[in-house]
Amino acid sequence: MASKSQTKYSVCTICDIGCQLRSEAEDGRVSRVIAHDSPMLAKNICYKGTAAPHIHNHADRLRVPLKRVGERGADQWQEISYEQAMDEIAERLQGIIARYGAEGLAVSTSGWNTQTTHSMDRRFMNLIGAPNWISGVALCAGNTAAVNRLTYGWFPQPDFGNTQCIVLFGHNPRKHSWTPIYNAIRSAKARGAKVIVLDPRVSDQAEGADLHLRLRAGTDAAMCLGWLKVIIDEELYDQNFVAQWCAGFAELRARVDEYPLERVEAITGVDRESIAAAARMYARADGAVIPWTPITDQQISSTSAIRLHSILRAITGNLDVVGGETLGGFNPAYIPESELALHERLSDEQKAKQLGFADHPVFTYRTAEMLKEATNKVWGFPYADLVMGCHMANPTNVFRAMAKGDPYPIKALITLGNNTLLSYANQHQILQALMNQELIVAHEIFMTPTAMLADYILPGDVFTERNHVADGWSWGSRLTLSQKVVEPPEQASSTFQFWTDLGRRMGLAEYFPWDTIEDMLDYRLSRSGRTFAEFEAATFMEMPAPKFRKYRKHGFATPSGKVELYSSVLEDLGFDPLPYYREGPTPNEDYPYAVFTGVREDPFFQTGQRNIEVLRARCPTPQLYLHPTDAEREQIENGDWVRLESATGTVTAQISIQQSMKEGHIRVPHGWWYPETRGQENLAGAFVSSDAVLCSDDDEFLDYEQGVPHFKGFPGRIIKTVAPAALLADDVER
Repeated sequence: MASKSQTKYSVCTICDIGCQLRSEAEDGRVSRVIAHDSPMLAKNICYKGTAAPHIHNHADRLRVPLKRVGERGADQWQEISYEQAMDEIAERLQGIIARYGAEGLAVSTSGWNTQTTHSMDRRFMNLIGAPNWISGVALCAGNTAAVNRLTYGWFPQPDFGNTQCIVLFGHNPRKHSWTPIYNAIRSAKARGAKVIVLDPRVSDQAEGADLHLRLRAGTDAAMCLGWLKVIIDEELYDQNFVAQWCAGFAELRARVDEYPLERVEAITGVDRESIAAAARMYARADGAVIPWTPITDQQISSTSAIRLHSILRAITGNLDVVGGETLGGFNPAYIPESELALHERLSDEQKAKQLGFADHPVFTYRTAEMLKEATNKVWGFPYADLVMGCHMANPTNVFRAMAKGDPYPIKALITLGNNTLLSYANQHQILQALMNQELIVAHEIFMTPTAMLADYILPGDVFTERNHVADGWSWGSRLTLSQKVVEPPEQASSTFQFWTDLGRRMGLAEYFPWDTIEDMLDYRLSRSGRTFAEFEAATFMEMPAPKFRKYRKHGFATPSGKVELYSSVLEDLGFDPLPYYREGPTPNEDYPYAVFTGVREDPFFQTGQRNIEVLRARCPTPQLYLHPTDAEREQIENGDWVRLESATGTVTAQISIQQSMKEGHIRVPHGWWYPETRGQENLAGAFVSSDAVLCSDDDEFLDYEQGVPHFKGFPGRIIKTVAPAALLADDVER
């Protein structure tokens, strides 16, 4: 019999960039993932994407729901049906809510990997009164979106196609990491755009940059204040825009005067001439962009650093203009997740219980409520949950409540596509928190360390097994098509189905009327008078024609209607309304190195793919990067194994001696565990090499306004050791 084959469009969700590809299937199995047939998209493909068949068809993929039968973490399971699992989860969750209130439930999720939720998680939580939703976007892009809204009411996207200058604060897009951004930068450079890189390392992007400023890790806010000092003193700012559309320029100027270049030089370690040259290159460009970067998301001065990026965009006239940063708004043809979530149904009383609401409120409901009126006026809906990051609880506060019951107990966790144990700071506290739960539900495609701690594990679907129209979580306004090419395992569920079925079991059937993802897509597209079938028959992508300087019609979505250089929201919250630099914990005699964690290795995304042979072969072990001078002083050779210790924890990894490193710094990759050691090492080696054990989330390490831990430049030391025998033994199969 001849084989049956087909090829369809896909939006890859293995990482967070959402590349548009094509998936091929033979006889009901994904056989290949290949480049898009559109010339403008064809280059956007990496070896994570092409490895999708190895992931989606993997022998160890979860295919049947599991119920824990041993002690928590003992990795002992009983196979049950999906219906039984959902019935029992609903019953147990109802009991927990009856005892502790709806705030006794927390949800941790990763939107990148669970792309078809359609905000049914927030809808469910808001209807039952549960405010404690957390995600990795609290440390990556979601928090940036929330902080940008304080300045001008939206989260902009760079116009790479027309820009003349690109500024990369530690961000290092490569051919196999953030591939579309890498390609966009290459194209911009080919037509003459300048690139400025600010990074302690000689990164891939730094090697080809026009200017490279090797600042000390974690000093980005001070560097931005130095740039502003040059731009304001030399009158390189857009004086008309500042006069008409900015509030608080005089106050900003006074703050910037506190940072003369000699002070910024002393803080950052970069000479003042280079600082001034970079500021001038940026400000004088006819269109310049500062793309989002995960680096400023994860510092003790994170709120100020992100605000400073937004202020630089604004005062140089690069906001909502050709070649600058564009403010997209909601796509008028597609109902956004912000509406589907029903944020208005969560009572003020329950919103006030959201953990972080009182002490670190910037990305919580407290700030969202303050921006609600202005957001509705400018963007047509009061809640703008951009990149899922504008209505979150604070993760540290949530894990403290789970572990210690302060200020109230959390006793149920639902985690979806999110290896929670390894995904936030202070992994030891997270383990304590998980062990203290009465109910943990994991929705996953593989057995992760977090799933090993669950009471129920539900197998999820993957992007080749579902239809979707992606809108980038309202960051932009583009709609892209992803088509089902094969069926998921019989007992697997999408996150949309999981929340729909749980909601119906909890008495909320009227609020979950859609039976299938296609029903939901029909509803979301109904604003344009189309069904999903009509959309996929017509196009693989569409985007409204860009409109610039939209603020001239409605102003900005801030309380003043202007760009708030001096933030009225931060002032009302009791914080400094102007950006500042705060020194983080610095190296000392006992811990002489500045450690920066969170670096993603090209073959992996977050904590995933360590079990995928074709990807793991590219990076078999975690590697710490160290400068040759530091290696010589420590008497360490390339390939040696070391223990890296901070005051909070220890990781074991190999040393890679790199001339590109800045002296006195150690670079640590993110998300390492060892799936091949399941059954031999506790939680599959989750505490051997995971960077999440290193970073403290004590109050003194947290950004004031967001409560984000300081991942970039905390003190550490290294000690030569031997390879972990259990992990590298010849008889351990990978």
